[in-house]
Amino acid sequence: MSWLFGIKPKQPGGDPNFPPPPPSPASSGQNTDGGQNQGSKNSQMEAYRFDSSALERAAQAAKELEKSRHSGEALELSKLQEKTKQQEYAMKMKEYEAHIEQSKIEQKRVEGDERRKTIQEETKQHQQREQYHDQLARKRYDDQLSQQTRINEENLRRQEESVAKQEAMRKATIEKELEMRHQLEMKKLEAEMRAKAKVDRENQDLTLEQIRVKAAEKRTTVLESIKTAGSVLGSGAHALLTDWDKVLAAAGGLSLLALGVYTAKGTTSIAARYIEARLGKPSLVRDTSRITALDVVQHPIQTAKKLKNRESDALEGVVLEPRLEERLRDIAIATKNTKQNKGMYRNILMYGPPGTGKTMFAKKLAMHSGMDYAIVTGGDVAPMGRDGVTAIHKVFDWSQTSRKGLLLFIDEADAFLRKRSSETISEDLRAALNAFLYRTGEQSDKLMLVLASNTPEQFDWAVNDRLDEMVEFDLPGPEERERLMRLYFEKFVLSPALEGQKRLKVAQFDYSDLCSRMAALTDGLSGREISKLGVAWQAAAYASDDGVLTEQMVLDRCKDAIRQHKQKVEWQSDQERQESKSILSSSSYHSEKDSQYVKVHNTSASVDSPASRVTITEVENKPTPNKKPSEKKRTTEKN
Repeated sequence: MSWLFGIKPKQPGGDPNFPPPPPSPASSGQNTDGGQNQGSKNSQMEAYRFDSSALERAAQAAKELEKSRHSGEALELSKLQEKTKQQEYAMKMKEYEAHIEQSKIEQKRVEGDERRKTIQEETKQHQQREQYHDQLARKRYDDQLSQQTRINEENLRRQEESVAKQEAMRKATIEKELEMRHQLEMKKLEAEMRAKAKVDRENQDLTLEQIRVKAAEKRTTVLESIKTAGSVLGSGAHALLTDWDKVLAAAGGLSLLALGVYTAKGTTSIAARYIEARLGKPSLVRDTSRITALDVVQHPIQTAKKLKNRESDALEGVVLEPRLEERLRDIAIATKNTKQNKGMYRNILMYGPPGTGKTMFAKKLAMHSGMDYAIVTGGDVAPMGRDGVTAIHKVFDWSQTSRKGLLLFIDEADAFLRKRSSETISEDLRAALNAFLYRTGEQSDKLMLVLASNTPEQFDWAVNDRLDEMVEFDLPGPEERERLMRLYFEKFVLSPALEGQKRLKVAQFDYSDLCSRMAALTDGLSGREISKLGVAWQAAAYASDDGVLTEQMVLDRCKDAIRQHKQKVEWQSDQERQESKSILSSSSYHSEKDSQYVKVHNTSASVDSPASRVTITEVENKPTPNKKPSEKKRTTEKN
């Protein structure tokens, strides 16, 4: 109630019932020593002052307050205000204590940082000391190792010297033994020679007498033989010459004998050539469908199968791009009709990457048309040397003996039909090429020539002049690969599993969807590689414990085939890559200048797959504009 009477709170040192409020940090921080002295003097002066008017006003206010009906509420309000001030003082005290605690915490944090820095520095010093000790230990170990190495080298040198000394002593001992043995043998031989000479000297008279007796007997025997033979021959010649009938009979007998010898020799040669042409096959022919009497005797079962299995469709089992299949079917029909009408066959070149179905189509083309086929490899001509010309003539002579007509398929034909202007071709290959050109100079109604090559740009121009159609076999596209996957999966997996005769089972999975996925993964693989993939599936099933082929096993073999294909591509040399690229550009003769000499009928069309295309080119027999006049004249003379 002091505020009612105008009494100010006493300063420290006054009434103990009214303690002074704690000084705030701000106010305490701003006072200096002079300020504190001045404040203490002012507080003492204020303690001795007394305002009487204020006391009267307070008494008057107390009377009025007592008369008022809100006196109790005012008293309670004053009490609440007093409590509020006390609570404010308490809050300030707590803030002051919290500030002190915060200062202590900050001091501890600083001390902790200093301690941590000290520990880090001690750790760093310890690490450096350990590194130094480690370096010393390593250096000490290196020194010990180098010292041990020197000791080992010294021991090895001493051992080598010791071994060398022992080897020298052993050689000296062996040489001494050989020398002594040689001396002993020489002494023994000398003794034997002396003994033999002594015996010969003692028996010299007896030996001479034996030689004289043998020579006299031999002379007597030879003289008697000569006298007997002369008398017999003389009497015979006298009898023959005196009788003319015997003379004529002897002359006729000798003439008949000579005639019989020469006749038998010629007949045997003719019979041998006839038998070779009719019953055998030339050495250059690797495989043929012609059935001879010798084949019937040696392989009757295989011959019966050949007679029984005559395929009617030329593209059965062959998966190619639709445009290519259509063109090849036209060629097959034309060939069959040519045979039936006894027309002239057309020569075909099939080129493209390996494993794209060229050989398979050639066989089926011959079977479809009712012709015999023969397969010749171009690489077999070069090893024959000078005999290559004779072998080529034998092949063409043998082909003329076929009653059905012969389809001669030459695989890897560029091996011996390459350009004659090339420096790498030998004289034997040049002669073989000339023999081939001589036998194929005109169209034939008995022989159809089919060439296959991976690098057709290496052909001699005269060989290209013999070709009537050129067909490109490219790598299978996505649709063809899927068809091949389904074909070989059914051939190598499903069919053996359904027969139940082999140790092969198939797990439950959607093989149709699997074939589609594998076709998308196997971009760049040829038909032969995909067929080998089917064999790999069989091998995976046979290698398993239960013989069951699962989907994961199929995918693993497919990924292995893709990885192996990439490895083969990486192994290709730069020249092989250029040759494979040149196949794609071999039919790019479309300029106006080239059209004056080469007439090209390109029936190729773009399909869904950019990797699948076919180019059928018909070349007229006209000289190329790129050939020099001298080369053209030389080619004409050789032809």
